[in-house]
Amino acid sequence: MLMSQMNFEKRFGQSAAFVTSTLMEEGGVPPSSSPAALLKEAIHVISCGYEDKTDWGLELGWIYGSITEDILTGFKMHCRGWRSVYCMPKRAAFKGSAPINLSDRLNQVLRWALGSVEIFFSRHSPLLYGYKNGNLKWLERFAYINTTIYPFTSLPLLAYCTLPAVCLLTGKFIMPSISTFASLFFIALFMSIFATGILEMRWSGVSIEEWWRNEQFWVIGGVSAHLFAVVQGLLKVLAGIDTNFTVTSKATGDEDDEFAELYAFKWTTLLIPPTTLLIINIIGVVAGISDAINNGYQSWGPLFGKLFFAFWVIVHLYPFLKGLMGRQNRTPTIVVIWSVLLASIFSLLWVRIDPFIVRTKGPDVRQCGINC
Repeated sequence: MLMSQMNFEKRFGQSAAFVTSTLMEEGGVPPSSSPAALLKEAIHVISCGYEDKTDWGLELGWIYGSITEDILTGFKMHCRGWRSVYCMPKRAAFKGSAPINLSDRLNQVLRWALGSVEIFFSRHSPLLYGYKNGNLKWLERFAYINTTIYPFTSLPLLAYCTLPAVCLLTGKFIMPSISTFASLFFIALFMSIFATGILEMRWSGVSIEEWWRNEQFWVIGGVSAHLFAVVQGLLKVLAGIDTNFTVTSKATGDEDDEFAELYAFKWTTLLIPPTTLLIINIIGVVAGISDAINNGYQSWGPLFGKLFFAFWVIVHLYPFLKGLMGRQNRTPTIVVIWSVLLASIFSLLWVRIDPFIVRTKGPDVRQCGINC
């Protein structure tokens, strides 16, 4: 019993009353403890040095060393055999605060995504950790894998948001020529995905408008905060470079405005990728329509499919565009300059290289025959 007591004190700290309470089946405090003694023990337990040389922060309580300590703590608890239940009382159990302007919101999403990337590459990765005890169920493991791998979806998302502009600038299409039946199948699949999302939101009590806003911000955050989190996480894990993207406040000029913080616009590099995508897609739409006007009626049919995907990207990024241009003099000049520069370089290089054209070495016999 003495050895067990010493082990508990090593894990939980040097507080006899606290250690005894952990051994009680129903919890609570030892019956023999006086209020004065309990107050003294409580002050001792909440002191900063109490957790020194214990398992607190390493194996017990909130796990330290992670930006997303809630994911890591819950994952380790489930690996030890703890079970959780879904509780949603009518009266809100907890309330919190959240950033209300775009720049602060994106930086918060960046921190969350970076924490998920760090967990994914750490020894606590849900792909590798927790198989020894076998307490973690497969669906739980799949859920934790999803919470750590979602920032990597920014890579295909960035490609999907870029390809419509590429197709409009080069005259090619994102999809190969397919039959009418295959087109209907694609449209049905496309609509079923959104119908599934809407049904899930309705089941959870979220309106369609809120669901659409969530979809829009997922794209905005995916091509900015999630992308930067992947790059920063890879630099930190592979090269040991800890890159911090700082935020510089931009004066609002309306100190007496009740909603001044809502419209506060702060410079951050996270604004460059979505702004660049907006510009190249708008340029692509203009270029595609101009090309169709010059080439005649037969060019409008293939153009509609390309415009659909380009407008789909623009519609998802529309709140971002509205936030940038919603109030006069709110867009930092450096954001516009870098975005226009990157979009122009990308467009000119792509048109110059045109990777869709097959490069041939020597004369092209199909065009000039034996007269070359």
